[in-house]
Amino acid sequence: MDAMGLDVILASLHHLAAFSLVGLLAVEAALLFRPDKSVPVARMARIDLYFGLAALLLLVIGVLRVIYGIKGSAFYVQNPVFWTKMVLFGTVGIISIWPTVQYLRWQSKLRRDTGFWPDAAAFRWVRLALVAEIAFTVAIPVTAAMMARGIGL
Repeated sequence: MDAMGLDVILASLHHLAAFSLVGLLAVEAALLFRPDKSVPVARMARIDLYFGLAALLLLVIGVLRVIYGIKGSAFYVQNPVFWTKMVLFGTVGIISIWPTVQYLRWQSKLRRDTGFWPDAAAFRWVRLALVAEIAFTVAIPVTAAMMARGIGL
């Protein structure tokens, strides 16, 4: 396979992983903004797990693009917009720790007490984290568009 073909494949996979991540974040937010006992805690935790896997896949494919992509690693590494994008992605990752920890705690409590349901305050804090994740996630494609046009070089 030539360099252009590999670049197209990596870019396509990168975009699919990014869209998956955004879609899963939207589903997670939708569940949390209408919390009721018809949405099991286990489902929220599973969607959060898929979100984490999509983020990991996105990161791995992104690294492969930097290393093997047609633009070359210098295009990315020397560009401050690329590093802004990485900081935004890292920020989303750090913020996402809070909901993940909560889901794990809720599942643990649910195993001990089948009638357990998180209180409203717990949902508010997780919702706040998701709103922050969404806000930072929305900024990532903006930096990607800037990079694609050579802004920052």
